[in-house]
Amino acid sequence: MLCIFSSPCLHQKPAQLARQSIKTACSSSITYRSRLNSSANSVGKCLGARRMAETGMIGQSQRKICKGITIPCAAAAAAPSATSTSLIRQIQLDLRSKSRSAVDITEQYLEQLEAAEPQVRSFITVTAESARTSARQLDERISREGSSSLGPLAGVPLGIKDTLCTAGTETTAGARVLKGYVPSYDATSVARLKAAGAIIVGKANCDAFAMGSTTESSDYQVTRNPWDLDRVPGGSSGGSAAAVAVGQCVGTLGSDTGGSIRQPAHFCGVVGIKPTYGRVSRSGLIAYGSSLDCVGPLARTVEDAALMLTAISGRDDLDATSSPRQVPDFAEGLPEASSLNSRPLAGKRIGIIRETVGAGVAAGVSDAFTRAAKHLESLGADVDEVSLPSSDAGLPAYYVIATSEASSNLSRFDGVRYGLCKQGANIREVYNETRGEGLNAEVKRRILMGTYALSAGYYDAYYKRAQQVRTLVQREMYAALAEHDALISPAAPTVAYRIGQVVSDPLEMYKGDLMTVNLNLAGLPAMVVPCGFEEGGGSQGQALPVGLQIIGRAFGEADMIRIGHIFEQTADFAQGKPEGFR
Repeated sequence: MLCIFSSPCLHQKPAQLARQSIKTACSSSITYRSRLNSSANSVGKCLGARRMAETGMIGQSQRKICKGITIPCAAAAAAPSATSTSLIRQIQLDLRSKSRSAVDITEQYLEQLEAAEPQVRSFITVTAESARTSARQLDERISREGSSSLGPLAGVPLGIKDTLCTAGTETTAGARVLKGYVPSYDATSVARLKAAGAIIVGKANCDAFAMGSTTESSDYQVTRNPWDLDRVPGGSSGGSAAAVAVGQCVGTLGSDTGGSIRQPAHFCGVVGIKPTYGRVSRSGLIAYGSSLDCVGPLARTVEDAALMLTAISGRDDLDATSSPRQVPDFAEGLPEASSLNSRPLAGKRIGIIRETVGAGVAAGVSDAFTRAAKHLESLGADVDEVSLPSSDAGLPAYYVIATSEASSNLSRFDGVRYGLCKQGANIREVYNETRGEGLNAEVKRRILMGTYALSAGYYDAYYKRAQQVRTLVQREMYAALAEHDALISPAAPTVAYRIGQVVSDPLEMYKGDLMTVNLNLAGLPAMVVPCGFEEGGGSQGQALPVGLQIIGRAFGEADMIRIGHIFEQTADFAQGKPEGFR
């Protein structure tokens, strides 16, 4: 079996480091998978044994949402609440009816951003003045030309993960080595948001080079989860998810290499979409694993995420891996709750991935997932269980492939071309000093692992075998989706970690990606929608959000989004928002 790696001591030689890591990880990975598969009570068997007569709205309890100091600004009362209503549609309506100006909307969100930022710390860079300028220009355009030609995201305040280049605004990818780097161009996805009329309010914090699951490996700050400030927002798009959850912006762009959009969405109780590989251009995204990276949206509602995905999708001549397939309007035809009949998912077949449920999944996550699966069945879907035997090998295969690609991609950060540059007596010394200071321990660890896996004598044993496992994972997923309209699983085995809980144990952190990495290996689309709460899981007894992962067919985002939207519109038990902070 392929193996993920344990926490190395960076002073060891790479070969010694990798060998020790392999032995430790094999044992831990096998033990963990054994625990996960040992349950005889799988959710799928429970659902297959009987069909629900009830609606699935059972066992509701009073949730204790975050209480404490109210956000001290006028925008707090006016900020949109966490409902299933599209905030983007409302902003468009306000602009067209002239009930609010773009400046008013932008100021509201900037006030909310400023009020929450000292505690949540979602943003590395806030671009308040350029946002105000863009809003004024939009108002002038509406006054001059009317609102008939407004773009689909006109006046919508959005954040951008700091791994995406933004012209004229510092872009660091959360890494010290890129401090001071100001790109001369926008990433294609950012340029498309701007072309649609969006107003960019800042660059969201992330793990350095998107390498992490907690945002604690950012070289600048630790972002906190708005539901419980003692917990992480997930990673690597933790800043993006936290900003949406607390209402600092309407939506954000994130990047997803092994779950970096979906896991933070799960931890923060928001919607996150990882599109099919090639659906959205990677041009201007600072690369981690080039065959795995995807750019996607995070938002409060499925409809808002769909509107953002429509805006950024499509062929791009600057990215040879982008798909020429026609892009549908992913938000078109999404039904309102009032228009739904009692069985809106009738005829849909949905498969629960057997290997992602059972022992090894936290009780609160398992309970919320079971309820979500029952709710889908109550909506008319035929829910059964599907087995993907190779899925247990996906996690170690992913970490071999991702770190191998990272070892190549990150070689460009040498202190010569951009970012941090430390002086030395010769070029080798410049490289050593710059990388020694500019790259943190987690980034160095992954570079060493990837370099080792690609080295002579080990390439066939690790990288080649990992690619073979990738093919098996992809084939099994495609076969399952040939018989199902969608697959579902928990988005992660647990709710949000406590700050410091896993950052010192990389192996434990890597295992948290168990539910998500196979979708990147297969290149398939997946989304996370809030599906409930772990009651009393927070440090002050708060309820902590849980996300449902919905997996679609390749380039089948429209069907996947429709299922997620119908679930969201009907699952009142999954609604909530962090109302304040300690």
